Amino acid sequence: MVLYMHGNIEAPFYASVQNLSRGKVMATKNTDEAVQRQAAAMHAEVFEIGLFDPKNSRAMLPRVWDRDTLLRSIPWLRLKNGRGRNIYIRPSGEHRLSLIDDIGWRTVARLKEEGFDPAIVVETSPGNFQAWLNHGEVLSRELSTLAARLLARRFLGDPASADWRHYGRLAGFTNRKEKYRRENGLYPFVLLHEASGRTYRRAGEFLREVEQAFNKARERERAKNQALQNSAPNAKLKTLEDFRRRSAYGGDHTRSDLAYAVYALAHGVPESTLREQLGSRDLSHKGNEKRQQEYLNRTLLKARIRINESYNTAPPNASEDLSRAAVDGNRVGEWFRYSVT
Repeated sequence: MVLYMHGNIEAPFYASVQNLSRGKVMATKNTDEAVQRQAAAMHAEVFEIGLFDPKNSRAMLPRVWDRDTLLRSIPWLRLKNGRGRNIYIRPSGEHRLSLIDDIGWRTVARLKEEGFDPAIVVETSPGNFQAWLNHGEVLSRELSTLAARLLARRFLGDPASADWRHYGRLAGFTNRKEKYRRENGLYPFVLLHEASGRTYRRAGEFLREVEQAFNKARERERAKNQALQNSAPNAKLKTLEDFRRRSAYGGDHTRSDLAYAVYALAHGVPESTLREQLGSRDLSHKGNEKRQQEYLNRTLLKARIRINESYNTAPPNASEDLSRAAVDGNRVGEWFRYSVT
């Protein structure tokens, strides 16, 4: 039996993955220890902590903390968790991890059998797990997203959680989803089962696969762009203002900017030109000059990722449909769901 001490509450909670450890309960039994071990195993100096209110889909309370601040803030996190917020964590900036979400204990065992030993295993709700894999080196955002996608596909994880900076559960706090509330009114704890932090055995081999897939996707994109230019060299491209006037975006320039960025890059518009076009409107509401540049960087990055994923995940006979999607600018990426939090 695992007993978590959470504030003034004592809640008995039986671990549901005894098969993983051959009958031995391996979950960490103390909230402070669970947070410390999970943070250490993530090999990050700075973390982004998210406190989400499940009763309000937009109520994410973000914090950016170093490890010491995180550990000092555990009492405050307990308080917020007790008041209904779920507690999440992810490394800040580019990192060496990939998250596989929504898997069962059999998949955790399969990861180990196939040489993808998780650095961290967290039981987010009874019988449901998240696994963090350590690649052994920091990956770029594009490679990190592709690695997460390929892992989710191989091990049947949730594709909506597979990107370079998705939040995972922070162990030691309760899962406040209403469907998990028990008859006695208590919620199950998020349990830390493993936190070795080690690089998985097949990291080198898998990263070579990721790089090859990424390079092939880029080559397909270049070939597709060249084909579009050759087939319609005199075709007039749509303008940014054409996208901003579309009723589908309801006047939301952030959405129309991203749609146009996908369209423009797919048609070979240089990034320098695209950046000037996107910056042509007043961006002062985004903040100072630095924050305005960060907005442009994010928009271009998301556009590149969506284009890469479209051609990397599309069926072999989908080139004609994808070409039409690139022209439209709205359907690029529909072959595979994409989520950057």
